[in-house]
Amino acid sequence: MYNRIILVGNLTRDPELRYMPNGGAVCTTGIATNRKFKKQDGSAGEEVCFVDITFFGRTAEVANQYLRRGKKILVEGRLKLDQWTDQNGGKRSKHSVVVDSMQMLDSKGSNEGGSGYNQNPQSNSNYNNNDNNNQQNDYKKPAAQPQSDNIPDIDIDEDEIPF
Repeated sequence: MYNRIILVGNLTRDPELRYMPNGGAVCTTGIATNRKFKKQDGSAGEEVCFVDITFFGRTAEVANQYLRRGKKILVEGRLKLDQWTDQNGGKRSKHSVVVDSMQMLDSKGSNEGGSGYNQNPQSNSNYNNNDNNNQQNDYKKPAAQPQSDNIPDIDIDEDEIPF
């Protein structure tokens, strides 16, 4: 059997980091993906899917440190069925994704692209802590402008945010 899922979307809420009794980190958040299509009558349609995602270990700590609501990411992991009994005694369930690797797709500063983090040390990982330091060092502030004007403009297309 094979259980693998890849999602690209925007985070629907800020990550929440917790630690298990054994000291392992767990971070939960949600991702929204959207699909645009044409309806039979020719009008544009859009379908949005909201999925809860869970990071473990070092990936959880990296996610908590760098991700915020609205950030675009790519996650790869496995689909999991969560089942529980609600307060009224009814059985409830939902699907969620346990993340094995992630890639941050929002650009930081003038550097295009993103950086990723893979929890599995044996596989290829394009996450490099030095990338973040280099990006910070590459940004030179203008000498004549006050500190508050050094914030770079962020070009966000409102149509790409699914919420």
